[in-house]
Amino acid sequence: MVPGVIGVIGGSGIYQVDGLEGAQWRAVESPFGEPSDAVCVGVLAGVEVAFLPRHGRGHRVPPNEVNYRANIDVLKRLGVTDIVSLSAVGSLREQLPPGTFVAVDQFIDRTIDRKKSFFGSGLVAHISMAHPVCGRVAEALVNSDAGVVRGGIYLAMEGPQFSSVAESNLYRQWGCDVIGMTNMPEAKLAREAEICYATLAMVTDFDCWHPEHGHVTVADVIAVLNQNAARARELVRQVVPRLARMRSDGGCPHGCDHALDSAIMTAPAARAPEMLRRNEAIVRRYLQKEST
Repeated sequence: MVPGVIGVIGGSGIYQVDGLEGAQWRAVESPFGEPSDAVCVGVLAGVEVAFLPRHGRGHRVPPNEVNYRANIDVLKRLGVTDIVSLSAVGSLREQLPPGTFVAVDQFIDRTIDRKKSFFGSGLVAHISMAHPVCGRVAEALVNSDAGVVRGGIYLAMEGPQFSSVAESNLYRQWGCDVIGMTNMPEAKLAREAEICYATLAMVTDFDCWHPEHGHVTVADVIAVLNQNAARARELVRQVVPRLARMRSDGGCPHGCDHALDSAIMTAPAARAPEMLRRNEAIVRRYLQKEST
C-alpha cells in the first residue's frame, strides 16, 4: 500500500518544508501533553506530508524538554506511516567533516531524564530495538542526490550542555560516529508507534575531541547549519515521492509496521482501561488484529 502520510521532523534550522501545496498548520491534541508545535500538513508531489518542527517555530524548545511522546503521538493520529527525522549533529570522526549527511543505522542512548515509552503499569510492552532504523526509509535517503553516507552510530546525549573532551573521546572509543541530543527517545517511540523511522544526521561541526575544534566560531557553525538546512529541504522533495513508490503492497518489509505483535505482555483482562484510552492511537491496529 502507498503510505497515507509521510512525516518529516525538522531539527535545528529546519522549520518548514518547501513546496507543500495547500499547506496548513494544524493543532493536534495528544493525551501525552503539548507537542513541540502545530503540524504543517500539505501535499508534495502528490503525497500527503506532515511536518513537525522538533524545537518549535523560532526554536523555542530545548532538546531535553521536547515532548517526544506527544510529537510521535500526534503524527500517528494524522496517519503518518513513515518518518524522516532531520537532525543537526557533531562529528566524532575525521572522515565526517562539517557538511556531511549520514543515514545512521544504530543509536546509543545516553539520555537520562526523558519519558521513553508509551507503555507502563497496566499496559506493559517490550519493543525490539535491535535494528532501530527502517532500512527502506534509510535507503531512500542514501539514494538521494545529497551524497548521504550510509550507516553510522548516533550517540544521543541529554544536553542541553555539550560534552566534555573526556566524554567525547570516550564516545569515539565506543565506535560512535556522530553525537546529538534529539533522536532518543524519538526513535524508540516511533518503533512503539509502528512507524517506519530513519534519521538524516547533518554534521555542523566536529565535537570537542577535535584539536582544531576550538578555532571554529559560532558564526561558522551557523553558516554550515543553514547550508545543511537548505540541502535537507531539497532532499525531502526527492525522498517523499520515492518513499511512496517504495512501499510494497505487504507494508514495510522490515516489520516496523507490526512491531507490537511480539511486544505487548499484559493479558487482555489485566490491561488498565486508562492506559488503553491514552494509547488508543498507538495500539489501535494491534487491538483490532487481536480481536479478529
